[in-house]
Amino acid sequence: MGKVEGGMKCVKYLLFIFNFIFWLMGSFVLAVGLWLRFDPETVTLLNGEKAPDTFFIGVYILIGAGSLVMLVGFFGCCGAVRESQCLLGSFFACLLIIFGAEVAAGVFGFLNKEKIIEDVQNFYSSTYDKNNNSTLIMSYQKILNCCGTTSNPCTDATATKDCESEIKNFFNHKLYIIGYVGIGIAGVMIIGMIFSMVLCCAIRNSREVI
Repeated sequence: MGKVEGGMKCVKYLLFIFNFIFWLMGSFVLAVGLWLRFDPETVTLLNGEKAPDTFFIGVYILIGAGSLVMLVGFFGCCGAVRESQCLLGSFFACLLIIFGAEVAAGVFGFLNKEKIIEDVQNFYSSTYDKNNNSTLIMSYQKILNCCGTTSNPCTDATATKDCESEIKNFFNHKLYIIGYVGIGIAGVMIIGMIFSMVLCCAIRNSREVI
């Protein structure tokens, strides 16, 4: 009896620690998503009228997944403390849903990378051709330290690169963050799902022994 009770305490504490780490991971994903959404440079570049919003779709998926991870991690901690198989089972089911969302964010970031960049480049080019002295164009040139397009370069001697190339470099970096964070966290979650399933079985078997 004593060995079983001692084993149950060990299982309970391990599960609690895992869920606390899982909650921290959710906080990290949420923080990355909020940073990408409210980053002043990104918001400025995509804040114009008819600006493409495809980039923010992947960001919103990250924000939603991060929030769910935090919530699920909290309930997982409660389930571990109370040794509730119902809460732990719900935790496992929610992990599957969040896992799908995280993978979707990562795949979206990688597969739509070229389209997102092309949309922003086209938006800049059309705006530049209409009025190359507009506030939006000036914002692009200031943030990216660029000027003009490949087909319509400007004569600004301080800018050595066209803005289409710099737009590609800028959003490549942001989209890689979405992709790596989404797929990386999803990989950790696979381990988490296996770990939580094993611990749930351990709790059930321990109770059967008792």
